Amino acid sequence: MTQRVELATVMDRLAVDGLVTEYAVAVDDGDWEAYRLLFTADGRADYRSAGGIEGDAGQVAGWLEQTMRLFPMRQHLIVNRRVRFGALAQDVGDTARVQADYVNPMRFSGQDGGMSEPDFVCGGRYAFAFLRTDQGWRLREVVVREKWRRTPHPPRQDAAT
Repeated sequence: MTQRVELATVMDRLAVDGLVTEYAVAVDDGDWEAYRLLFTADGRADYRSAGGIEGDAGQVAGWLEQTMRLFPMRQHLIVNRRVRFGALAQDVGDTARVQADYVNPMRFSGQDGGMSEPDFVCGGRYAFAFLRTDQGWRLREVVVREKWRRTPHPPRQDAAT
């Protein structure tokens, strides 16, 4: 591999990694226009494993905008990113896939519009698919694979006591 090819690969890796970060920031900040702009025109997202929907980026952004109102505090922590690059047939463009684990603490909105305790926390794995476009790397697909969640439960009252 030449130094030029190695440098291009490093630059692509940084760009794709940056897009994963932009995704997390857009969701955490509730910037749904930025969320939509991360995707290709035919980009899709699938949140069904977390109780959500699957659809094009615009549909999913609308659903997220409504749903995330329940959680005024959100913070995605996306780690263990595994990046793989490929090429599409017939020289259509470059592709990348990223598998990354996440932990996502969120706080419910309180009755008075403020925040309440306790937190809702979930974790799992993202599968991101990217395409290099004239505007740079964009998401073609995001699939959420939720593996666990911790939700607030009232203390259990034992019927025998």
